[in-house]
Amino acid sequence: MHNYQKQPFIPAIQKTSTLIGLSILSLVCFLVSINVKTKNVSPSYEQKVKAAELMQEAMDVLKNTRMEHGIFMDIENDPNETGLVGSPFSLITTDEGDLDAKLTTLDPNFSAAMVDLMHEIDLNKGDTVAVLLTGSMPGANIAVLTACKALELIPITITSVGASQWGANHEDFTWLDMEAILSQNALIPARSVAASIGGRNDMGRLLSLAGRKIIQANIEAHSLPLIRKTRLAENIKERMNLFKSYQEIEAFDALINVGGGVASLGTSFNLKLLPPGVVKRSNVVDVTRPGGIEGVLAKFAKENVPVLHILNIKSLTEQLGIPFAPIPHPKIGTGSLYAEVRYNLPVAAICLLLVGGSVFAVGYQSKRKIKEHLTQHEPDSLL
Repeated sequence: MHNYQKQPFIPAIQKTSTLIGLSILSLVCFLVSINVKTKNVSPSYEQKVKAAELMQEAMDVLKNTRMEHGIFMDIENDPNETGLVGSPFSLITTDEGDLDAKLTTLDPNFSAAMVDLMHEIDLNKGDTVAVLLTGSMPGANIAVLTACKALELIPITITSVGASQWGANHEDFTWLDMEAILSQNALIPARSVAASIGGRNDMGRLLSLAGRKIIQANIEAHSLPLIRKTRLAENIKERMNLFKSYQEIEAFDALINVGGGVASLGTSFNLKLLPPGVVKRSNVVDVTRPGGIEGVLAKFAKENVPVLHILNIKSLTEQLGIPFAPIPHPKIGTGSLYAEVRYNLPVAAICLLLVGGSVFAVGYQSKRKIKEHLTQHEPDSLL
């Protein structure tokens, strides 16, 4: 007669206590792996913070200047109350504009983003860069120039004064006016060396006569040479000659273009096809079309000068991992631009091995015990 055991044989892998233990171990390992992270601080962290702080100070100075003249904040269109958002229309407004793009460039952290791009093309202290600005994005202009100051670069700047909607399009507060104030306060390394009217054909073709006169008077008031030839190609050539008067084009360490100025981009390619950020010679050649006028950007690129193109702001923010039109502005020094937080892979690997090893050990032990049990020919049920 068989001797039945009072308790049936149950392998460890089927025991409730074992399953609860494995579950607790898995949960603990999961919590450890998602909470133990490493923080990789950007190598240019200090320069980025310096640039952002310079931009914040620059914006404060300009805002205070506006307030002193009795200008009130347009809270609806300038929710961060920078005082640097223009109007939807004025006599020196050259084109339509994207308000959200303008608000994005008025985040002081945008200057830190410019430092990031400058490091990407290996700019260093003492390098000379050609800079093309317009009145359309004063925030981006400030960001580029404060980034240049933080990195101790030498910018040679040419500006087209006309501005699109929401830019520096107040007749009594153009980009040249802002630039002069910032220079007086030692917040930017240098002022523009020349300026043009801007707008259609770089000669303000869609502006009224009064608008063109306002811009010309503004350029004259700042004692700058006026670039105003009879044709767009000649205005572009004049810019190239001005840059060459400082040094040969190929000797520049970079060209930085802000905005969609026609003299900067020309008409030889569709500007929408040109990627924002770092532009290579191949990017320009691939979108070139015959019959157009080659702008300053293309001419520099074809001399193998590194190019930074600050336009299409939405795409640029996605590329840099920064917020688009943030309200309020993020705190300086925070975010992935300054430091990247990642999961700790060694810790996650140890947790995985621990959980996986425990499951394997229980399974292996259960299999061995089942085999031993079956060799005894006992009639117990395997539950």
